Parts: sequence; structure tokens; C-alpha cells
Amino acid sequence: MINCDLVNALRAQGVKSSDILLVHSSLKALGYIEGGADSVIDSLIACLGEEGTLLIPALSYDNVCAPDYYFDLLNTPVCIGKIPETFRKREGVIRSIHPTHSVCAYGKLARELTEYHSQSFTPAGRLSPFSLLRGKNAKLLMLGCTLSPNTSFHAIEEEAGVDYVLSSDEREYTLSCPDLPPVKRAYRYHYIEENGFYQNYKRIAELMDIAEFKVLEATSFLLDVDQMWEKALAALKNDPLFFVKSMKR
Repeated sequence: MINCDLVNALRAQGVKSSDILLVHSSLKALGYIEGGADSVIDSLIACLGEEGTLLIPALSYDNVCAPDYYFDLLNTPVCIGKIPETFRKREGVIRSIHPTHSVCAYGKLARELTEYHSQSFTPAGRLSPFSLLRGKNAKLLMLGCTLSPNTSFHAIEEEAGVDYVLSSDEREYTLSCPDLPPVKRAYRYHYIEENGFYQNYKRIAELMDIAEFKVLEATSFLLDVDQMWEKALAALKNDPLFFVKSMKR
């Protein structure tokens, strides 16, 4: 079920057919929408058309915990909301292989943007979908979210090599994927709070123009991914702690 108000709001901000769109979302913030999460997804896909690609993070860090550290590509649920969990279950959606920071994608470039994540042994390294969006004129939509839960910043932090973002040790996860025997792989993991910092990703608004607009009942934001990378990397080069706050302050 397509929600015309949602489609029209995105069109008015310049989201068009053939776009690559990464979406963070809050269904609750949107208020009542007939058809719920499915209607939101239908509307996003309709807005992007057959030539577009929709990506939604399918983070599962709360569902692959000790002692098992077990990730099932087809069955491990998302821990960040109704829209990404509904999207994960959709026919034709491809989920990247990573135990804590997978991404689901649908559309023209879905496979291209997800297929290399299995070769990344950090959450958001250069082969992750978050990094592969760089240089592709992609857009980032915070649909009913603030600028804070922006997972792409982990990719930027990893690229910049800031020393607070990753653990020094590794965790071993068991991965279960269709048509393959279970395999154990070791991953470094995000260690920001353990290193004494809070994320402060909303500071990107100090560096670039960001469209802020209303969608149904929710305030939303639309960012240019390439510009975000350029501005954020430059800021981190000048100040490696630009996007975090110390817990000691």
C-alpha cells in the first residue's frame, strides 16, 4: 500500500527514481499510517522506481550476544525497529553477511552493494554497504529519526582511523548462511562507549546543509552521502574527537 503523502514529501525534497537511498527510520514517530511498516516500505520503493536501490540497516548486535555469538543470515532478527525488521523478511531483499551490522537492500544495485560485506571483519569497513555508498551519489534519509543514529559514521570513523571506534581484541561469531556449513569468524567490534565516549554525530549539521522537513507527523532529514563523507573526514583529520563527547566531561 503506497502512502501518497510520504511519496510526495520525499519527491519534494528531491528523492527521485533511480536514486540510491539508505534509510534509518522510526515507525512510531511517523504517527498512524495505514498499512504500517509495509506501507512505508512500499512508498519508499515506489519513490525509487525500478532503477533505484533501497537500503535499510539490519543491525542485530543485541541478538547475537554471548555466550553463543551466533548469526543466522535468514533468521536472526533486527534489533532497531519495525521497518527494518519488516524489510528484512521481504521477498527479493538481500541481506549482507555481517553478524552485528548487516544491511538489507532491494533494487538495481542491491547485490553489488551488499555482496562484499562478508569480507569485512569490522562492522563498517571499506567493503561494507555503508562504505560502498561513497562515490555513488547516494542519499541518506533519517525518516522520523534525529541525526544521531547514523551508522554511516562508523564507516567514516573506520576510514579515518580514529582510535576510539574499534576494539583491540576480537570476538568469534558463528555464521549460518543458506547452502553452506556454519563457519566461525573473528571480528573486531565497536568499542566507543567502552573507550569513554558518547557518539555526537548530529554535529554534521555544523558542516553541511541538511534538508529538514516534515513527513506525516515526523521531522525527517535528508543528507547527501558524498558530501557527508567529505565534510566528516575533513573534520576528523583536524580533530579526531569532533564527533564524540567524553564521558568524563
